[in-house]
Amino acid sequence: QVQLVESGGGSVQPGGSLRLSCARSGLSFSAGVMGWYRQAPGKQRELVASITSGGSTNYADSVKGRFTISRDKNTVYLQMNSLKPEDTAVYFCNTQFFGNAYWGQGTQVTVSS
Repeated sequence: QVQLVESGGGSVQPGGSLRLSCARSGLSFSAGVMGWYRQAPGKQRELVASITSGGSTNYADSVKGRFTISRDKNTVYLQMNSLKPEDTAVYFCNTQFFGNAYWGQGTQVTVSS
């Protein structure tokens, strides 16, 4: 059974930084895409960043230059710098492989002064 366990959310002032981590378990391989999505109140869930097993990355325009995604086999990280109030959302870890998608439980990120 595939499981995704997230950590690292919290509250921070504008301009601050947070680092999210997500550990994937239940697999005997490290293939597939891992990434982060977020959902703010009243809005649709959106892709923040993703990374393949080969290290190719993809970012939403709104976070380019501020967020960095990285990966160590079955663990994915999201370094978030220069955070803005509009980054406030629940952040969900996601993995996709062999046509299947799995989600973590979500971690709250709040950016407020």
